[in-house]
Amino acid sequence: MALEDEAVNGQVAESVTEQLSGNGPSRTRVALLGSGDFSRELVGALQRLGAEVIAVDRYADTGLDGIVDRSAVVDLSDRDELAAAIGWLQPRFVVVASDTVATDALSDAVETGVTTVVPGIRGARLAADAEAMRRLASDELGLPTAPFWFAGSLEELRSVAEHGGYPMSVKPVRGLLGEGRSVMIRDSDIEPAWRRAVTSNAAGVTPRVLAETVVDFDSEVTLLAVHRDGPAGPALDFCAPIGHRSIEGPNGQLTREFWQPHPMSRVALDAARSIAARVARALGGRGMFGVELLVHGDEVYFAGVDVRPYDATLLTTRTQRLSGFELQARGILGLATDPLMVSPGAARLIYSRPGARATDPKPDSADAVAEALGVAESDVVLFGRHEGHPRRRLGLALATGPDVTVARDRAEQVAAALGRIWP
Repeated sequence: MALEDEAVNGQVAESVTEQLSGNGPSRTRVALLGSGDFSRELVGALQRLGAEVIAVDRYADTGLDGIVDRSAVVDLSDRDELAAAIGWLQPRFVVVASDTVATDALSDAVETGVTTVVPGIRGARLAADAEAMRRLASDELGLPTAPFWFAGSLEELRSVAEHGGYPMSVKPVRGLLGEGRSVMIRDSDIEPAWRRAVTSNAAGVTPRVLAETVVDFDSEVTLLAVHRDGPAGPALDFCAPIGHRSIEGPNGQLTREFWQPHPMSRVALDAARSIAARVARALGGRGMFGVELLVHGDEVYFAGVDVRPYDATLLTTRTQRLSGFELQARGILGLATDPLMVSPGAARLIYSRPGARATDPKPDSADAVAEALGVAESDVVLFGRHEGHPRRRLGLALATGPDVTVARDRAEQVAAALGRIWP
């Protein structure tokens, strides 16, 4: 198909022309498919390692203008358009940072032998298919999980409850930020649980829920695993475990709390690393995986995996010598990684209330930020790009300390101060 016939903007044509003319840069070229809140962190990490980064997304104003080396407007969900753009750009690496990517186009690109897809074709496909991911973990890898079933209708959920018994947790297969969860303890809970779950499904997704037998657990943990393919072959490094929980206020505002390191017994930590390693190797590819686990004493259950674990990764910008974004960049490029933690820390990520309108910070936001930064060893991030997300990231409270308890207390104080900014 001719270049002028494709729905790709002039920026792609310009970059391709430069490349074909031989005047393009000699740096390692990375195409970033998608431009979420945290893409700039990864972009900066890649550029500091000498890579040329091209942002590819469906709209022009991605918030990465002036940061990336080039940008291109491409319909990521259109196989032909995306394949053509990758063919013209000929990046060494294609990093998938969106769930709306036509993975068939990625397979076509990999077959050329010129491009490597991050996190890999299998990881890219399963990132948008929680059901297939869970079946991979349970059926193929034999990982310990809570007994689970999937249901695509209210009647199917009734059958699952009759077979599996109570108590049983229910959540959407593709929900937002863990919303839509319920625990059924009797027959009368089935219909409300179904409605709550399907209401929280991501837009345009066929209603489908995951039902699980409730298992005892003490904590929810994310284990960041960095998978790279270096000169000596595949390697896998682990960050210190990150504990997390969700806090929903009386006005419906959601806050997610993270802390590192999360205390675990040696037996549990070894089990967690074993589970994470098996998942990462099964997905293949390179980059960072966030393996979600339920921990009960020495017992560890697999709960899911995120191939873009950026919420938890934000904490590592203050707790590790190399942040998770820097580790991911090194994993992509096949460079040595160092997951050394340098300080205990905690974070609170504040989201908007459901359906709340995007509003500018209140006039006294400067005073609130000043109060937040008055807390010892604290830092804050205010997010500016809110459109298009039912739950928008508003602000991040960060704090370090001599131990996790102190750091969590400080992060709570910082978040309380930031809470004055938004109505």
